[in-house]
Amino acid sequence: MIIETLSVFPEMFDSVMHASILGRAEAKGLFSFRAYDLRDWTHDRHRTVDDEPYGGGQGMLMKCEPLYEAIEDISSTGPRPRVVFFTPCGDRFTQATAERLAAEERLLLVCGRYEGMDERVYDLADERLSIGDYVLTGGELPAMVVADAVVRLLPGALGNAMSSEDESFSSAGLLEYAQYTRPAEYRGKTVPETLLSGDHARVDAWRRRNAIERTCRWRPDLLEDADLTDEERAYARSLLHEGSEGHA
Repeated sequence: MIIETLSVFPEMFDSVMHASILGRAEAKGLFSFRAYDLRDWTHDRHRTVDDEPYGGGQGMLMKCEPLYEAIEDISSTGPRPRVVFFTPCGDRFTQATAERLAAEERLLLVCGRYEGMDERVYDLADERLSIGDYVLTGGELPAMVVADAVVRLLPGALGNAMSSEDESFSSAGLLEYAQYTRPAEYRGKTVPETLLSGDHARVDAWRRRNAIERTCRWRPDLLEDADLTDEERAYARSLLHEGSEGHA
């Protein structure tokens, strides 16, 4: 896979994209990364990428010309990238989105700045994404979030092939079960006995049940689309009912 970013601050990606799981995945050749500087596609001595909006208003907008030229130039060589823009108008980024993007051969993540981009530039986007209902200074952090979520899904990126399947928001649609490590007791708090039993079937059953319980407690909104058996869904309903009675 090829992941590329287009930004006025390409140096922001240096530490994130070359460290930890991403760095190891890149070293293994699972993906390649390049950060492009949008200012390389400007034609004035000040390397201007922004201008005042028509009609007035606060702040500056990113100009059409350098963005069009950059995206067209970058896309002209190699496989055509899937071009992703970040905007509050975009679809909410989810684990399902990450799984879909992980199947792409090449991604170009376009990072906005200032008060946004000239609206005409969005015609170049294959899709628009938002990572949440809050305001950030630029699109670099969302691009890092998307890249991290995507790379960890690439085969071989994680040490344990099952890790991504067990995580929260995986295909099961539940939060991940609680986990513990040594010591078995600390300040009076103990690890559940089942996890110490060595019985893998009991451990798996406990983890599944615990994932349902945690989802009911913290993210009940996920249950509607979760992959549950009839028995598990009935158990979830009973937990939610108990919870609503407890707050009556």
